[in-house]
Amino acid sequence: MSTQVEKPATADVDRPTRLRLYQLMVELRNFEQRAYELFLENLVRGTSHLALGQEAIAAGYAVAMRPDDYTFCTYRGHNHTLARGASMAAAMAELLGRGNGMLHGKGGSMHLTDVTHGAMGSYAIVGAHLPIAAGAAWSAQVRASGQVAVCFFGDGTTNIGAFHEALNLAVVWKLPVVFVCENNLYMEYTPIDSVTAVKHPAADRASAYGLESILVDGNDADVMYDIARQTIGKARAGGGPSLVEALTYRHGGHSRADPAKYRPEAEVREWMARDPIKRYRPRLLEAAVDESEIRDIETRARQKVDAATEEARKGAPATVDEIERQVWSDGSARWRN
Repeated sequence: MSTQVEKPATADVDRPTRLRLYQLMVELRNFEQRAYELFLENLVRGTSHLALGQEAIAAGYAVAMRPDDYTFCTYRGHNHTLARGASMAAAMAELLGRGNGMLHGKGGSMHLTDVTHGAMGSYAIVGAHLPIAAGAAWSAQVRASGQVAVCFFGDGTTNIGAFHEALNLAVVWKLPVVFVCENNLYMEYTPIDSVTAVKHPAADRASAYGLESILVDGNDADVMYDIARQTIGKARAGGGPSLVEALTYRHGGHSRADPAKYRPEAEVREWMARDPIKRYRPRLLEAAVDESEIRDIETRARQKVDAATEEARKGAPATVDEIERQVWSDGSARWRN
């Protein structure tokens, strides 16, 4: 299977799926925008890395996954966690460092985790989660559960040793795992092409592990859903791993403190015109979806974020007792004294 980025949007995505894809993208966009607004109010604790503009990747794969499949993602993981069905209010409260947060306020933006929805964690160490995703896939293989692990990572991860080690092992053991590189062109502040020997850091390296080169438009939800179905289906059927490179672009800087002035203005304009939500809305209209139905999805998404924000704000600050839970073997650090 070889998919090129020039591949047009698929025409066989049914109406309910398209509406679900749009709903997810709009919800994720509204959540991230609200998170930034709360940061400006000095309410978001610690750093945060927003994925504004990258919603199509998370939505496409989440819709194609089974409820018991596994998602592994990076510190830019709000989208992937929420797309799997995790509580928006709990995620927002976690960003605010509240006790009603997803991890009772001790994880923050960079470590969102909801195992009950298959969101197996956001990892701050670049590349650290790829071998863990392979391990989860190995567990599924041994148990013959039919589960698939999907692991998302940035373009910079392709220059990390764990990337190559995880891919090699996954191929050797034919593990049910899909590795998805979200290539937003920059590894923090450095253009990926200035420090990488190949043009496409993931797709051009696939052949070294006996994998097909898969390069897709990460800003097209239909394309992402289609490639998700193919790669997940292959893994679930025992066909082994896949490596996907999805081209995308973050609307803002690397983190909340980054104004992203290092990016050329023409490049920013070009990619802003390829906004996945702005591109998808006209497609729904062309598919005979009524304007009122689209507006209803957008209204409900804003209401959902408003409700989540209100619930998060009501939460009390995280307590020390909660922060120490599930850290020490006896439930606290007192044994160390």
